[in-house]
Amino acid sequence: MPLLKEKEVNEALAQLPEWYLRSNAIRRDFEFKDFAKAMVFVNQVAEIAETANHHPDIDIRYNKVTLALTSHDSGGITKRDVNLAHQISDFYKGKARP
Repeated sequence: MPLLKEKEVNEALAQLPEWYLRSNAIRRDFEFKDFAKAMVFVNQVAEIAETANHHPDIDIRYNKVTLALTSHDSGGITKRDVNLAHQISDFYKGKARP
């Protein structure tokens, strides 16, 4: 899949509140009440990722979760990353915060 150009990434991020660009990936930080709630969220994201057949890098620090999306096989950010970010954001908005 072709890499997005810098302008395309910036346009995509304008439509993805709270996502940001760092180290050749689009990222978002989430904070939860406790570790158990963070893990519920991570497992829900895993289901979304499995369905999309595209998997984020996940960093868990007690009640804080950071997701990073990049297409390792393409060497950067592609439409797959943007699409998955939208799916995760839509899921997160539609659910009561864990």
